[in-house]
Amino acid sequence: MAHRLVFRRVWTLSVKDVRCLPSSPSTIAMPSSSFSTSLHSVPSRVSFLAPSQTQSLRHTPCRAVSFNVQDNEDFTERVINSQLPVLVDFHAQWCGPCKILGPRLEKAVAKQKGRVAMAKVDIDDHTDLAIEYGVSAVPTVIAMRGGDVVDRFVGIKDDDQLDSFLTKVIGK
Repeated sequence: MAHRLVFRRVWTLSVKDVRCLPSSPSTIAMPSSSFSTSLHSVPSRVSFLAPSQTQSLRHTPCRAVSFNVQDNEDFTERVINSQLPVLVDFHAQWCGPCKILGPRLEKAVAKQKGRVAMAKVDIDDHTDLAIEYGVSAVPTVIAMRGGDVVDRFVGIKDDDQLDSFLTKVIGK
C-alpha cells in the first residue's frame, strides 16, 4: 500500500513538473550542483508528450468555483476587495445540514458562469470572522458586494431558492 502511495505522489509531481516546463527541452537551464544528475532526468519526462499537448497542459486555466478562506488577510483580499459579488458560506465539519447545502451552493454558483464567487469559512477555524459577521448558527450564507453585506440566510434552501437568491445578489 505504501508503494502505491509513493508511486501516486511521484506521478502527480511528474505531471505537475511537465505542466511547468517549457515546450523545448533546450531552454531548460541545468544548475551544476550535486543534484544535477537527478535534474537531468526532468527533460526526459517531456518526451512522452507531444509539444501541442504540453502547450495545452501549461495554458489550461484552473478557475475554481469556490475557495476556502485561509486567514483574515485572505478573507480581506478575496472577499472584501473582490470585484465580483461573493457568497460566504459559514459552515462546520460536524454540521450535517452544511454538508447538504455546500454542494448545492457550488452547483448554483457554477451555473452563474463566473458572475459570482463563493468563499467557504469554517467557523471552527475562523471564529473571529463568524463573530464579526454575527453568525450564530450554521449553515449561514452571507452575500457580499464591494465589501458590504447585501443579503443573508440561515439553514438549507432548495435549488430554486438558491437560484433566486443568487439572481437577487447579482442584480440581473
